[in-house]
Amino acid sequence: MAKPLKDLFIQAYDDHSDAIFRHCYFRVFERERAKELTQEVFIKTWEYLRNGQEVKNLRAFLYRVANNLVIDESRKKKTNSLDAMQELGFDPKDDTHNRLLNFVEGGEMIRLLNHLEPKHREAISMRYLDDMDIQEIAAALGETENNVSVRLHRGLEKIRKIYNENVQI
Repeated sequence: MAKPLKDLFIQAYDDHSDAIFRHCYFRVFERERAKELTQEVFIKTWEYLRNGQEVKNLRAFLYRVANNLVIDESRKKKTNSLDAMQELGFDPKDDTHNRLLNFVEGGEMIRLLNHLEPKHREAISMRYLDDMDIQEIAAALGETENNVSVRLHRGLEKIRKIYNENVQI
């Protein structure tokens, strides 16, 4: 007597979820995104099986779904538009001071700041080292709040890029 579909799926999850996670992680190099992709793999597989589709080799099927999701991930266009970022929940007025300080140790932060253009370094220093809000920085620099937000965003992107390049070496 064959096992019920639910039991087969649970067994497949138990047997393969760690390996699928590792596969996704070493393709995207972001732990949280790899966890999300792993969940998507098993959701898509469950939906496929539940719809009565036949899978001859479940392990191979799981990897195929994972690969397709990773490929889709790499094809997504990344936007740096401040408006688009705000639509996704980014708020330049949010206090990300602790996240930034936890992201990079103090000495490393100084080294990274030295790689920035002065206008970006100044805005980031005022925001995260001097704990000034966007309005205060704008007033201090004689710039609009939008310009300050853009400088902060571009400076942080540059820091992330430099940091990621150094981590991957």
